[in-house]
Amino acid sequence: MVEQVRSLVSEVEHAVSAAMAAELPAELADQDPLVRRSDHADFQSDIALALAKKADQKPRDLAERLRPHLAAVPWITAVELSGPGFLNITVADAAVVKQLAQRSEQVRLGVAESQSGQVVVVDYSAPNIAKEMHVGHLRSTLIGDALVRVLDFLGAEVVRQNHVGDWGTQFGMLIQHLFEHPGANWRNTEVDQVGNEDATSALDALYRAARAEFDADEAFKERAQRRVVALQSGDEETVAAWREIVKESEIAFQRIYDRLGVLLNHDDLAGESRYNSLLADVVEELWRKGIVEKSQDALVVFFDDIRGPSGDRVPLLVRKRDGGYGYGTTDLATIRYRLQELKATRALYVVDARQAQHFDMVFRVARRAGWLTDQDVVHVQFGTVLGSDGKPFKTRSGGTVRLADLLDDALRRAQEIVTDRNPELESAELEEIAHTASVGAVKYAELSTARTKDYAFDVDRMVSFTGATGVYLQYMHTRIKSIQRRAVDAGVGEARFVADLALKPQERALSLLLDEFAATCDAVADALEPHRLAGYLYALARTFSSFYEACPVLKAESSEIRANRLALCALTGRTMARGLDLLGISAPEKM
Repeated sequence: MVEQVRSLVSEVEHAVSAAMAAELPAELADQDPLVRRSDHADFQSDIALALAKKADQKPRDLAERLRPHLAAVPWITAVELSGPGFLNITVADAAVVKQLAQRSEQVRLGVAESQSGQVVVVDYSAPNIAKEMHVGHLRSTLIGDALVRVLDFLGAEVVRQNHVGDWGTQFGMLIQHLFEHPGANWRNTEVDQVGNEDATSALDALYRAARAEFDADEAFKERAQRRVVALQSGDEETVAAWREIVKESEIAFQRIYDRLGVLLNHDDLAGESRYNSLLADVVEELWRKGIVEKSQDALVVFFDDIRGPSGDRVPLLVRKRDGGYGYGTTDLATIRYRLQELKATRALYVVDARQAQHFDMVFRVARRAGWLTDQDVVHVQFGTVLGSDGKPFKTRSGGTVRLADLLDDALRRAQEIVTDRNPELESAELEEIAHTASVGAVKYAELSTARTKDYAFDVDRMVSFTGATGVYLQYMHTRIKSIQRRAVDAGVGEARFVADLALKPQERALSLLLDEFAATCDAVADALEPHRLAGYLYALARTFSSFYEACPVLKAESSEIRANRLALCALTGRTMARGLDLLGISAPEKM
């Protein structure tokens, strides 16, 4: 049986709904009771304002009718009217403690598997074979990984898809260049030592050289295009070279994923080449259904409301005039495969916002074809990583920043800060702490930003032990673990919730925030916005800090108060650890 604890806000919603049922006709009583947290009480309901006109009453009059029913609920201690008709509701301390006690007894912290029954395909990261991962891949990789973790935690069957660019003209170009320049060895290690960073860099450099030759030499361009045909037709020599390049790149990608603690692995790779055999059938089906049309000897799909600067309709290219296929065709084959073969009820494309028009076209064609019906298919857009100057993040020479270099910068800065704070640390422990802190810093900086916004990559700010940073959250988790260790060492380690205790304001604030964890996870899954969880965890850390300063734990006034506060510490620590894990961030016990 799935563990679940109904939150306090759900209990209050139920009580307001019962009051509505007692005072309003059925068609009005079924409305959302509009309950939310409030600064003026524990909760506030705005339902009287929302329904007053339909009920033909003044908002305050309707609120006055609902108020006695709520006041009669045993665990509600106060119901006050404010403003034009707000209902401010305060619940009993015992109800708060009871809810926390139930949550603390369960492995899942009482969070329901609200996404159970969903098959969610998540397309994310998507680097290109023969190219190094760069800063542009950071957002897709980390946002996608967080969504995968949250959706999986909430019970969805999640299918990870790393749609790497491993097919097309660029490979004919690169392979032809390598065959014609045998001295341009991109390997400087033994054959069995693949995944070497220098080899990957060399391959990236050779790709750029091949591109330059392709653009400048028409004869080479023709030879490269014939090499593409050879690759597509299965020429043994060409395919062998392609496989070697793909293998090297995949291992290099995995080095980055492992370093970041991202869940992607070899089994999740679903490159463009996987769909090559499906392209002709996709085009034939779209032609048969009258969805594509000929335009200058190519097959395209037009949309009346998608037009370019000159007013002409912008097409989605389905088949080129020479009979070849582009990435639009591959994306059509991909969405058909995910909906029909993987049986996705939800498909998420975690891709740069600049691809919005392209995915809009692909999704529309999928609907016209009948592949996409009632499934939820979403382009999970995100903005750009900026430098500290507010401009797109580039190297000093104007090139793209390698992702490995970016992580190295964060690691170096974390090492400096940890060394300053703990100069006596052994080197091995220093390296472990610095790695954990640097990766957490990079991830939290990314995931605490609303994904549709740009953000600045500022290493100094990211690795700070203060402010809204991953390091601060990790540090607060270690503080909680330290309190628990000291309680055990002092022989006062019992942690249990005591129902009949009066709670101080800081205890109530922390308790009510802990109650919001499940709703926060659901909000992330529904809106596909990991920053909601990141913001919640920062609020939880700050609220715990305020609680700890105002409410002595080990030196509490009585054993019952101490046990209750230790239970609050334990539940906060577990909630923070679970929340950080859902963001892919480690929750260390020492730091």
